[in-house]
Amino acid sequence: MLDFRLQKLAKTVVEYSVHIQTGEKVLIKALDIKNTDILIPFIEEIYRAGGHVFIEATDYEITRKMMMLGVEDQFHIDAKFKLEQMREMDAVIFILGEDNVSEYADIPSDKRNAFRQAYKAVNEEQMKKKWVVLNYPTKAYAQLAGMSTEAYTNFVYETCTMDYSKLSTAMDVLVDLMNKTNDVRIIAPNTDLQFSIKDMPAIKCDGKINLPDGEVYTAPKRDSVNGRITFNTKSIYSGQTFDHIELHFTNGKVSDCTPDQKLVELLDSDEGARYIGEFAIGLNPHINQIMNDIGFDEKINGSIHFALGEAYEEADNGNKSSIHWDIVLLLKAEFGGGEIYFDDVLVSKDGIFVIDELKCLNPENLIQD
Repeated sequence: MLDFRLQKLAKTVVEYSVHIQTGEKVLIKALDIKNTDILIPFIEEIYRAGGHVFIEATDYEITRKMMMLGVEDQFHIDAKFKLEQMREMDAVIFILGEDNVSEYADIPSDKRNAFRQAYKAVNEEQMKKKWVVLNYPTKAYAQLAGMSTEAYTNFVYETCTMDYSKLSTAMDVLVDLMNKTNDVRIIAPNTDLQFSIKDMPAIKCDGKINLPDGEVYTAPKRDSVNGRITFNTKSIYSGQTFDHIELHFTNGKVSDCTPDQKLVELLDSDEGARYIGEFAIGLNPHINQIMNDIGFDEKINGSIHFALGEAYEEADNGNKSSIHWDIVLLLKAEFGGGEIYFDDVLVSKDGIFVIDELKCLNPENLIQD
């Protein structure tokens, strides 16, 4: 029997996140969903809103085999078909339900790169649509988070169906301040990183793109990043797990990194993989712990994250890449602390905003009745 809360989640996704209108074409991308019955509430809500539903179901075990045995020409042929479909869509709903988050871990780097490059145009096209990404609770995700399946499931439904309107309003002050800021400096253990965000737009994420949500992002000027940063969270990308990542930047480019061959191979995916395409501040008042899932971890209040690779169109610093890899740094005191400076003014210390105009974004103020 399906969880009764799934209908509420589907309603939130369709009505609020992608705001489906009459006649719009909606692609549901079911990524490693084993029980396809969970798609039914989403299908019902889309039809109720007057939309048209299209389904693309992907099994990661099968995709892994295709990546291992397939050749580049085949990837491009398949991508061509998918690109034509994507051009017809008005919205895309990604629902992830992995039972093995490491399914792609043993795919050789040359195969990974060929696959990513082949589908790059599809990914770029889908970013032009209304889209949202969310997890369906699985035991694999619960295990990553170090939680029981029941606790994880409750947490997913609570954070994905929260009222984002209050958070959205509070975010406006941070958006305004970032839009006025020229230079940013991040100081934390083994971290001292400086870059410019002058004239780069700040974008709030308030439940319209990811569920759960809660961040304000922009992009550094591509060549302005200098210094080093040491991340204190694990990061999973394309089935590979990375830990204790340390990156050194010179004029925007990663010039040195943790001596990890897998990391080097990923950074060498293409020219843009060594540059930053996104800088963001996490703000969700209900997410306080590491989940080992970027969809949650990049929203942790008191965190920042950077994405190596492709910049988003809304805050485009010109960096192009086949990857967009978010990596999180927690600045809370219990994780070593840290400071954020805007134009040499301390705005956040140990994960807490310290200037009056931003204190409305501290968790105790966002969760007040």
